[in-house]
Amino acid sequence: MPVHFRLTPTSCLTRLIPALAAAIVFLIPGSSFAADAFKMGVVDPQAVLEKSKAGKRALDTLKEYAATRQKLLASDEEELKGMEKQLKEQEATLNEQQKRDKQTQFRTKLQDYQRRAQEFNQELSAKQKELVDEYMKKISAATKTIAEKNGFTLVVDKGSENTIKIVLYHRDTLDLTDQVIKEFDKQNK
Repeated sequence: MPVHFRLTPTSCLTRLIPALAAAIVFLIPGSSFAADAFKMGVVDPQAVLEKSKAGKRALDTLKEYAATRQKLLASDEEELKGMEKQLKEQEATLNEQQKRDKQTQFRTKLQDYQRRAQEFNQELSAKQKELVDEYMKKISAATKTIAEKNGFTLVVDKGSENTIKIVLYHRDTLDLTDQVIKEFDKQNK
């Protein structure tokens, strides 16, 4: 089971709505809140996570965890297939009580396998959520450093094809993702 990390649309929207509201207030002509110089940038947090050294390490650790658990499940699956094959081969030679006993053993093993697979999926989801929460804080800190250093008033999550496409267009010069990746690596060695 491959592990795919994606920022959820909900996490993107909860960050986007306040940012867009702030942007609208600053962009309204004649607004008493209008800044002298409004400078806006965009960043792709998904790319920061996937391309930064610390992010890659975290994703690799999560993938290793998933691969280890998947191997355990694959082993259980092979054992189930062997039990099923053995049951079919011996079916003609077993009496009714022996058949019921073997079928009961198989069903119990199958239920255990299904329960472990479900627990694995829940554990993996929890670990992914933990990773997202932890790294979004770190990505936000790196973004803030870059924004303050370069005088940006607002930095918006541009989204991606795999989440929600938040920014429909931006000049390449507004994309701070590469700068944030460098800062993120500097802050998270």
